Amino acid sequence: MPPTLVVFYAESNVAPFLQWIDGLDEAVQNKIIARVELLRSRGHELRRPHADTLRDGIHELRVVSQRVNYRVLYFFHGHTAVISHGLTKEGVVPPREIDLAVARKHRFAADPARHTFTED
Repeated sequence: MPPTLVVFYAESNVAPFLQWIDGLDEAVQNKIIARVELLRSRGHELRRPHADTLRDGIHELRVVSQRVNYRVLYFFHGHTAVISHGLTKEGVVPPREIDLAVARKHRFAADPARHTFTED
């Protein structure tokens, strides 16, 4: 299976995921990046315990570090995995976070070029 293209969702070329991960400590960043790389290599085939399906085409990468649950919400656009944003959680992923990812999924589908982060 060829690697999955992974891109970051953006508004005005600002990627919420990248802003979020930048505020985490280096050890957690490394764990999350390792999960993103696993997503890149396994794509649609990635399952628990590393990933799970939430609803409405939204998936989560799952990382635990020092009893803190980190989640990275993403969706697929064809064969491309689009990372929406990240969060920490205690129980279930809050519905508003999933709703945000769903809204971003629709915006991305309408104009992928406009909502793909690019490094200048």
